[in-house]
Amino acid sequence: MSTSSKLYRMAAVMNTGGRKSSPGVEALRKTAIVAACATFLLMTACDKAAPPPPAPPVVDVMTVVQKDVPIYSEWVGSLDGDVNATIRPQVTGYLVKQNYREGDPVKRGQTLFEIDPRTFQAAVEQAAAARSRQKAMHDTAVANLARIKPLAEKNAVSQKDLDDATGSELSARAALDQATAALDTARLNLDFTRITSPINGIAGIAKAQIGDLLSPSATAELTTVSTVDPIKVYVNISEREYLKFSARYVPGKAEQVPLEMILVDGSVYPRTGRFTLLNRQVDPTTGTFKVAGLFPNPESRLRPGQFAKIRATTDVQKGALLVPQRAVAEVQGKYLVAVVGADNKVELRLVKPGERIGSDWIISEGLKPGEKIIVEGTQKVRDGAVVNPKPFDPAAKPAAPASAPAKPASKG
Repeated sequence: MSTSSKLYRMAAVMNTGGRKSSPGVEALRKTAIVAACATFLLMTACDKAAPPPPAPPVVDVMTVVQKDVPIYSEWVGSLDGDVNATIRPQVTGYLVKQNYREGDPVKRGQTLFEIDPRTFQAAVEQAAAARSRQKAMHDTAVANLARIKPLAEKNAVSQKDLDDATGSELSARAALDQATAALDTARLNLDFTRITSPINGIAGIAKAQIGDLLSPSATAELTTVSTVDPIKVYVNISEREYLKFSARYVPGKAEQVPLEMILVDGSVYPRTGRFTLLNRQVDPTTGTFKVAGLFPNPESRLRPGQFAKIRATTDVQKGALLVPQRAVAEVQGKYLVAVVGADNKVELRLVKPGERIGSDWIISEGLKPGEKIIVEGTQKVRDGAVVNPKPFDPAAKPAAPASAPAKPASKG
């Protein structure tokens, strides 16, 4: 007989058919009906099937691979011109012209500024006239000496006359040399009124205005021209890093170390550089060595004064086990990795991490090559749980630090 039929019969038995019942009988009837309803609900619940157990959580796993891993060091560097030529006036005068556009490339010998040349041109003409006068006096002295020498040989003139003629010629020659030097100086000063670039490079902002009185004694320069191809970068390395370099590379062969440059926008400069110099001593204020590197810069994309990260391979760890940092969970100062066995059961294992390489971590202890670890989904599992593993796709999800795995169920 069905449960509903039993309940119907019980209700019929309790029905008085409209006849009045005593209070005791009425209370008994109500109690029986409530009990019947409770029994019905209990039997109905028991008739339903038990829910199935939850499916194992899906997790992303990867196989631990052993390989040689380069160890990088990074420093913040400041860029500077390979050669920085400070442009200053060499004569005193008024600035009358600027012949370049600030920030543009300039050639060696190109005129950058012009000083009023009129006073210097006049000085050249004055010096030329003085030399001409000394030249005439020298010519006269030479002719007089040439006339007296034969007479002195015949004793027609005294020795004193010969000595006087010789001295006059020598004095006139010295005066002529002095006048020639003065003329050369005047011409050189006239040339200095045209201020030129001594190198090929990029010219900076002018620090003088048209009409300014320029002087070699002024402390401020007119501008600076920098050679930017190649461009130089300065970094400071610690003594520990220096010892790593000296142990790995032959002394004096720092150019063996390839350098990468990471710009402030995070992009990697497409050309590699090399070390060019190491300072002779440690800076006593910072305890570091100053090191310079050179990078090709044919498009003049890099400019002096920029900052960038410089990265170099300082070591190579042989047979390292490299795993994503997101696969490693830190719990109370200890590091855990969820290892998936052949039966898809999870083992939470203590590991010892080593160097960080970008978004990955070298595991020095606790893992073996070929083991599978959970990269995504560690927060869903606990020790001994069964999971549904699938291969990890690095491009599918953004990198994120691993969450602590679920705590093992308490034994009770």
